Amino acid sequence: MNTAGHSEATARRGLELTPFRGLRYDPDRVGSLASVTSPPYDVVVRPDGVHHLQSADPHNIVRLILPQAGTPSARTEQAADTLRRWLDEGILTADAEPGLYVYEQRDGDGMIQRGVIGALRISDPEDGVVLPHEDVMPPVVADRAALMRATRANLEPLLLTYRGNGAAADVVERTVERPPLLATTTEDGYRHRLWAVTDSAELGLIQSDLAHRQALIADGHHRWATYRRLRAEHPSPSPWDHGLVLLVDTARYPLRVRAIHRLLHGLPVADALAAVEGLFRVRHLDTPLAEAQAALADASCAGNAFLLAGDGTFHLLDHPDPALLARTIPADRPAAWRSLDATVLHATLLEHVWHIPEDSPAHIAYIHDTAATVEKAEQDGSTAVLMHPVREEVVRDLARQGVTMPRKSTSFGPKPATGLVLRALEI
Repeated sequence: MNTAGHSEATARRGLELTPFRGLRYDPDRVGSLASVTSPPYDVVVRPDGVHHLQSADPHNIVRLILPQAGTPSARTEQAADTLRRWLDEGILTADAEPGLYVYEQRDGDGMIQRGVIGALRISDPEDGVVLPHEDVMPPVVADRAALMRATRANLEPLLLTYRGNGAAADVVERTVERPPLLATTTEDGYRHRLWAVTDSAELGLIQSDLAHRQALIADGHHRWATYRRLRAEHPSPSPWDHGLVLLVDTARYPLRVRAIHRLLHGLPVADALAAVEGLFRVRHLDTPLAEAQAALADASCAGNAFLLAGDGTFHLLDHPDPALLARTIPADRPAAWRSLDATVLHATLLEHVWHIPEDSPAHIAYIHDTAATVEKAEQDGSTAVLMHPVREEVVRDLARQGVTMPRKSTSFGPKPATGLVLRALEI
């Protein structure tokens, strides 16, 4: 269904956010709250990152979201066993009464992000309530679904945005004036604070305000698709009708939008460049990473542009051949979609020029960290494709039209830390 006619204040049905009894670490039973947290599961992509988090504390949340047993079934069983043990031992305990949770993140540059964590009623895209903007990979959804079935828990909140500037945001501002339930600083320098909202009047203000709002999935498309799959598997009403989310009002707290880069396994940079000869303009940049990224940003203002790395230097691709684009990009989508860098990368470069299947982990990896992508490409003799971020308003406009972007097109942030509050479906 095309949702272009829905505004965030007039969606036919709005956001239904329900209090829940948060599952949280007992600070007396762990080394520190910072040592048991993790980035979202899809940010911790390298084995050395998992090992680092596991070494930080024996109870780090990565043991639940990315268990390291051999087979998929063994991994989900391991996560379920670990969660049960931590509950039995009191490592994780449920709050005494249901509530919504106000969550704040700050960095050293003065950035502040605040939002509300709760159990959101799951809806379908055609409802026009929660808008996806990216396609998903079925194997990832299947993996997350198996993990949630086994643990019977939402282990980390999705990041959703809405534009309200109303009563819910006012409750958030009042809440942060009180002492928090917890406060910690993670190794990336971010400071995190969490409050419970249990007062019925304040809960009512939040819920009535959100009931008229529409949200955009900023981070967590695969987990939202997982929520929808699990809801379909269980007769309603059930705890699977809701999923754990963080809702951020970007009218008050605009998110940062970053790109997600591609690592093309088994494709040397020389081969990638040979294949695009005559199809894109190619400029070789013998500059540091920051200067190369600045050149990419400048080139992106004039059209599609990509930065290739992996051979010790950088190569800027821009000015694609219009005939190539016309031949390779589907014509049945809005112009804004056809002109996206991610569209050109997937439809033109990956599929038609480099012949790389986008859904094969053996051929392509998606990495958020720019320097890590370049480093990995240089180590493996592969090609890193560095992207320029898409503006949030472009993402939101396409989502309202019911048009999804190519997978892993954007990285909104900052992302909520995993491990500060969980939702167990049977508590």
